[in-house]
Amino acid sequence: MPNIFVIKKKIKNFNNKIITVSGDKSLSIRWVLFASLAEGKSKSSNLLVSEDVKASIQAIKKLGIKTRLRKNSCEIHGKGLSGYNYKNNIIINAKNSGTLGRLILGLLVNSDKNIKLIGDKSLSKRDFKRISKPLEKFGAKFKLTKNKYLPLRILGTKNLKPINYYEKKGSAQVKSSLIFAALRTNGTTFIKAKKSRNHTELLCRYLNLPVTVLRKKNFDIIKIKKAKKIKPLNYNIPADISSAAFFIVLTCLKNNSSMTIKNVNINSSRIGVIIILKRMGAKIIFKNKRKYKGETIADIFVKGTNSLKPINCPENLNSSSIDEFLLIFLVAAKANGVSFFKSLSELNKKESPRLKWGSKILNLMGIKTKLSNNSIKIFGNPKINIKKKIIIKDYLKDHRVFMSSVIAALSFGGHWHIHDKNSINTSFPNFLRILGEIQK
Repeated sequence: MPNIFVIKKKIKNFNNKIITVSGDKSLSIRWVLFASLAEGKSKSSNLLVSEDVKASIQAIKKLGIKTRLRKNSCEIHGKGLSGYNYKNNIIINAKNSGTLGRLILGLLVNSDKNIKLIGDKSLSKRDFKRISKPLEKFGAKFKLTKNKYLPLRILGTKNLKPINYYEKKGSAQVKSSLIFAALRTNGTTFIKAKKSRNHTELLCRYLNLPVTVLRKKNFDIIKIKKAKKIKPLNYNIPADISSAAFFIVLTCLKNNSSMTIKNVNINSSRIGVIIILKRMGAKIIFKNKRKYKGETIADIFVKGTNSLKPINCPENLNSSSIDEFLLIFLVAAKANGVSFFKSLSELNKKESPRLKWGSKILNLMGIKTKLSNNSIKIFGNPKINIKKKIIIKDYLKDHRVFMSSVIAALSFGGHWHIHDKNSINTSFPNFLRILGEIQK
């Protein structure tokens, strides 16, 4: 059973543990794409060397960009905004990465050759119409499988037209793809975008690109003009809060334990998980806060507690915590009362139907839930103590389902057999190694 991870007992208390998690996946992929458009050599350190990021590097190599990857550092020799070498019928494989698959389409809109985009089984079930539809307004042409899915073909145009578009889903991937397209388009593009993570806009500001953002309460107005050039981007990638969240929740659920996670990106569009957990009684403190190339970085101190409260989660926190809800549900499972989470249909459009899987894992643990297509009620049990065998499998190899199940097993007990442990290579290859260090 080489690809099954077995856990038979809870984790022991740990105190004053200091860990560092891998580089931010969103920033790692964006760095690769920006560097490929820059004029000259860009260098990164602490790059997340996951399957998603390696797929990004392979994609730009297919487009004629020279790269050099060594451990967790990388050099990319960009050829400028018009530097891609488009060859007819190139096949780009985004593998499991929705971020790569959607963002790179915004870089291919000026290709005068047919390009095919493919992905793995999971990515091929995700909606690409949401990005092809607005990109068609620039002048690109698409052929999608069943008018919605991968594989797809894109044929761009050298005569891109600026657009006005209202992005209503709160998708940073769609918004970022449109920004990339607009940076190569004559004229001015306007995007009215529901609030979502803003890494692309911050990098544009740092690089002095012609992108301005007017912030409103529920949405942003983003104005983009054609860029003349992008300067090389040397970047020490901050740690990923989505990866840190697994250890934050592990510590929250373990009374008489404490941990510090170093150099984490606490971008305000990404810390919904922290806001939610603190409202539920978690003890979390940001220390040593500082700015780095537009992003806010801090060390995160966490202390375990037995006094967790339920939450009626405000839906305006959904987009800033969308990747962490499986973990938040585990905290709700131990809260003293009923928690309610709503407007989460987007969770079922991830690598697996995560809202359904979140409910299924809790039910296997003995926690009562009430599930709808876009909401979940969780009836918490502060005395939860699992003693039975639990098997987690057939979840489309969703890395977050695997890692959240591991955190559940270590926190609540039981005899767990969690399949597809290799799924962590998608986003967090060092996950199990760091867990091992905590348990020493």
